[in-house]
Amino acid sequence: MFEKQIEIPSAEEILSEIPLSGELAAIKAERDALAKDVIAGRSDKLLVIVGPCSAHEAAPVLEYVRRLGRLNERVKDKLVLIPRIYTNKPRTKGVGYKGMFSQPDPENRENILKGIYAIRDLHIKAIGESGLSAADEMLYPENYAYVEDLLTYVAVGARSSENQLHRLVSSGIELPVGIKNPTGGSIPVTLNSVYAAQSPQVFKYHNWQVATNGNEYAHVVLRGRVDHYGNDIPNYHYETVMQVFEGYAKSEELKNPAIVIDSNHSNSKKQFRQQIRIVEEVLQNRLYDADFKRIVKGFMIESFLEEGNQKHDIVFGKSITDPCLGWADTERLILDIAEKA
Repeated sequence: MFEKQIEIPSAEEILSEIPLSGELAAIKAERDALAKDVIAGRSDKLLVIVGPCSAHEAAPVLEYVRRLGRLNERVKDKLVLIPRIYTNKPRTKGVGYKGMFSQPDPENRENILKGIYAIRDLHIKAIGESGLSAADEMLYPENYAYVEDLLTYVAVGARSSENQLHRLVSSGIELPVGIKNPTGGSIPVTLNSVYAAQSPQVFKYHNWQVATNGNEYAHVVLRGRVDHYGNDIPNYHYETVMQVFEGYAKSEELKNPAIVIDSNHSNSKKQFRQQIRIVEEVLQNRLYDADFKRIVKGFMIESFLEEGNQKHDIVFGKSITDPCLGWADTERLILDIAEKA
């Protein structure tokens, strides 16, 4: 049984009601081009997709992106900083808090219409206040249309990467789409997902049969894997990265070989301070091997104003989902990445 609660306007109606200004659209277009150039190998800069596990409240996220915007001025010659503003991300088990899109007040019940307005307002303010356009996770493909004019980077999570609709929608996105390896860690499955996203497709989307041209900026994100016993197994090490490199090399169809290393999740076993060590190891491997350096295009880092996490929204700027690095460690890490990039 489905109980109808709130009628949700179409994405076209919402975008018309809350548009992105021409000035901010120009900033986003410039940021899009920078990110695409990294994935395509036209730029030697590194992408750094960094920010809270879940954007649960606007004020601390905006404070975070303002700081990131100022830091960007110090590292923009070496890095492309993309704030992580994940507005769909729920708790791991999918019960309780479900992300700002569904639950704009984390302490109250779901209100998706209010959430859509909240996330558009947040993304627009973030661009205006930091000069940086953001990354968001495409947890629900149908929701992407409500933010498609606001993002510079789209992530497809480990539990979604094998889903056909996620692959098909990714094929119509004209931005870098990072597709994480599935939780089981299969590299061939991950590359199959990238291949599907890079290929032209025809499918049903928002009550239309649509056709896409394929997205040449779809690429692999390595986030670690989980074995049959529930143990986290990292896959950021040299050997796995080079397996992906070889998988790209064997395929004549895949374009723009690229890997982004997710420094948290199963790579760190959610031990958030380990992200620093993981990034440092990857940077060292980039010095050792030219092919490794060529294919590793950047990092995903979970970070917020305050380190760690909390169950309820009490401490300003502290995650209510997975634990994150604090700002001081984040700033030092980003400056170090820029120095070694």
